[in-house]
Amino acid sequence: MIRAALVAALVAAPAIAEGTLEGRLVTFTVETFDDPDAPFLKARGRTVTVGAGVEFGLEPEGLSGGIDVVPVTVEIGPSRIELSYPRGWGFFYVARFNGYVLRFETECALFEKVAIDPAGTTMAGTEVWAETGTLYINVSGLAYGPQAKLALDLEVADCPLS
Repeated sequence: MIRAALVAALVAAPAIAEGTLEGRLVTFTVETFDDPDAPFLKARGRTVTVGAGVEFGLEPEGLSGGIDVVPVTVEIGPSRIELSYPRGWGFFYVARFNGYVLRFETECALFEKVAIDPAGTTMAGTEVWAETGTLYINVSGLAYGPQAKLALDLEVADCPLS
């Protein structure tokens, strides 16, 4: 009797869903600094809800101390982020951090694992790390252009949507 009730409870329990970035609110910024309290560049952040298609298509914002935003396209999937550079070519400014910050609205540690997908990435030397709901992508000194691609595979925790 107890065994039958336990089996019935397990069958009736909802399946634990894997975490996803779909439907999450995310703010994307470009930052360049040697000291985070005195950035050379902190671009205007943009906030969207992750869904189908490209989430961000950044363009230059005007020079700030000789530094500007490199045109970049960012597509966020349920557990993957892909960056590409549709126009122009060159090298990213060299600083302790020069790259992208994606802040997802959450109170929990959203990322259990972050890995660069070598098959979908041409930008060797990219540094990536996560803190709570924030993902940092450092491309300082790397080359960019129409052939440059960066693909990140993410293991997303099952955090509640904010």
